[in-house]
Amino acid sequence: MGTASQRHNWTFLTNHARVLVTIARDPAVRLRDVAATCGLTERTVQTIVTDLEADGYLQRVRDGRRNRYEISAGAVFRHPAEAGVQVAGLLALLTGAPAAPAAASEGLPADRSRAE
Repeated sequence: MGTASQRHNWTFLTNHARVLVTIARDPAVRLRDVAATCGLTERTVQTIVTDLEADGYLQRVRDGRRNRYEISAGAVFRHPAEAGVQVAGLLALLTGAPAAPAAASEGLPADRSRAE
């Protein structure tokens, strides 16, 4: 089971979630600033952004010499326990921004935003 210090040395959000929340707060943020905010190396953040992009959670868009990031509307959690639940609600909670009604933009009735 581990020592008491090992049991208390965990975080609620994964590094992927922390990076996604940081980008959601500022879509024009530089990855070095994401790394500083999240307490990660810049290389780790680059790998995480590549993962998030590959799995459809965000897109990189060139804006002059910089990148801008767009969070994908309707992206859902990967774990089977949250199957069909959109990430937008968690991002809205953690960023203080209103959740975009992704269900409406996908042609679904608003009350069907969760998988049945």
